[in-house]
Amino acid sequence: MSRPVVLITGGARGIGRAIAGTLAPDHAIALTWHSARDAADAFCAAHPGTLALRADLSDPDPAALIAATRDHFGRLDGIVNNAGLIAEEPPLEAFDLAAAERIMRVNALAPMALISAAVPHLGVGASIVNITSINARLPPVAAPVYAASKAALESLTIACAKTLGPRGVRVNAVAPGAIERAHSPRPPDLIRRFTDETALGRLAEADEVARMVRFLLSDAASGITGQIIEVSAGYRL
Repeated sequence: MSRPVVLITGGARGIGRAIAGTLAPDHAIALTWHSARDAADAFCAAHPGTLALRADLSDPDPAALIAATRDHFGRLDGIVNNAGLIAEEPPLEAFDLAAAERIMRVNALAPMALISAAVPHLGVGASIVNITSINARLPPVAAPVYAASKAALESLTIACAKTLGPRGVRVNAVAPGAIERAHSPRPPDLIRRFTDETALGRLAEADEVARMVRFLLSDAASGITGQIIEVSAGYRL
């Protein structure tokens, strides 16, 4: 049997790159990138056969992304909606509607549009994994719109699981906690604040999120759908 084909949004760096790297040995990968062209090129060089697609998910063309993936690989077996926008939000009294709409488009509406465009091409056994955040349930004071966008994605995950279940398509989400970011390290004092509130006394790692995504995409998770699984090293237990 040919390798399963998975489309990963925002797959060039961070958690998306970890997911792509975990899947690459035995999956055919299409990944989207927006501003990280060098990272996308480096991944493709390391994993020949990867399809890299430039996409602005604040104004996506989901049908084109699905068509490009299918034209290149001949099929589509899974989607990982990983791309997300974390923007510095103004104080509540200075709410910026245009900026808020952009966050919502990237984090919630683009994944929904991509799932919608993919539905006709997903067969029995296909799997969709959305990357949400612990902030969906534990909203930070300084990022209410981001938290709301991730909460919306969690709700969409459950609704799509109900809708696509009769087709044999599973839909789940992984909610990372604070993840150490090699490309954008956090200040040591902020890391200490996070780790002081985790059961394991450390940050979760991108590879741990990636392994959970790999599991949910696999037949080993054939009975799991409509679930939000937190990978946070036990944050605020």
